[in-house]
Amino acid sequence: MSFLAAALDRVKPSATIAVTDKARVLKAAGRNVIGLGAGEPDFDTPDNIKQAAIKAIQDGKTKYTAVDGIPELKEAIIGKFQRENGLAYKPNQVIVGVGGKQVLYNALMATINPGDQVIIPAPYWVSYPEMVALAGGEPVPVVCTAAHGFKLQPEALEKAITPKTKWLILCSPSNPTGAAYTKAELKALTEVLVKHPHVWIMTDDMYEHLVYDDFVFTTPAQVEPSLYDRTLTVNGVSKAYCMTGWRIGYAGGPAQLIKAMATIQSQSTSNPCSIAQWAAVEALNGPQSFIPANNKVFKERRDLVVSMLNQANGIECPRPEGAFYVYPSCAGTIGKTAPSGKVIDNDEAFVTELLETEGVAVVQGSAFGLGPAFRISYATKTSDLEDACKRIQRFCGNLR
Repeated sequence: MSFLAAALDRVKPSATIAVTDKARVLKAAGRNVIGLGAGEPDFDTPDNIKQAAIKAIQDGKTKYTAVDGIPELKEAIIGKFQRENGLAYKPNQVIVGVGGKQVLYNALMATINPGDQVIIPAPYWVSYPEMVALAGGEPVPVVCTAAHGFKLQPEALEKAITPKTKWLILCSPSNPTGAAYTKAELKALTEVLVKHPHVWIMTDDMYEHLVYDDFVFTTPAQVEPSLYDRTLTVNGVSKAYCMTGWRIGYAGGPAQLIKAMATIQSQSTSNPCSIAQWAAVEALNGPQSFIPANNKVFKERRDLVVSMLNQANGIECPRPEGAFYVYPSCAGTIGKTAPSGKVIDNDEAFVTELLETEGVAVVQGSAFGLGPAFRISYATKTSDLEDACKRIQRFCGNLR
């Protein structure tokens, strides 16, 4: 009899963390490795945010806080939702968690009963189906092809909904593809959801501010106000504010759901780090001018990577609207033989050989629910990206 819980049989380890760890091991062994697996900006946390954290320490703000967040941060979040998304929330409709991941996980743990289904457009962030499975639910992936810009189509959503559907999880701009839904595209999806009052909407807006080419971000509850009472709008400071390690995520939603999530948080982690919360107050209330400055660099990197990857034999790379990922197809390399003599029979073999041969770490598309493809994070210094793309071109050119 196994000592470990049966729930673990339903869950796979994170592929993105695995590839980052593997790159780290090779680097430590002296290999020249460029890691393009991790989804975090290479920019440092802005100084005003760091200073707010230092001041919080000096002012002795180092004690336990309310489980679901300090009032000052809740007020900052309420202000942000109103100002940027036209969404009005009260303090009892807002929760702060240890990163966006905990907020999503707590929402699923608070609502999923055995057999409940959760619709997840694929390619998806690796953690969504695993969190649903841990909560005892059934992930229902709906494949969204490159032909549709990796975006969920209304007909596909309609077809996926059953009486057991509890949630739709929507991430825009998307990790892993960078695809972002226009207002019209969201409207088409919300029209379907309006007809199915038993389906709730969980939006992961973590990459909201990372959009390019005059793209205008909107979120479902803003596009269709009648869905407000069954939408959990999730966001955080990790990506736009370059605060991945600070671990602050938050959400706005119906008071009853927020209370249930806080109950779970109270018996697991309790409050998020007090110092990180004060830093997040400054992030949301302070100057925002560094965001467009960072985005200008991200856009240049995106254009560089898309251009260089499309020059590699057998690779096709669409140009995404947001986030800091590209999701190129490697279908043109499948069946070819690498210099090592190994046959590239799927995208996992492609990324393994690429890492072994050229020292470039990327994540296979099959981990995100749609292959043969791979994800590159271009949130790394431009010279490294250029070098990595040259190595990918060389690798693809050497396949026979």
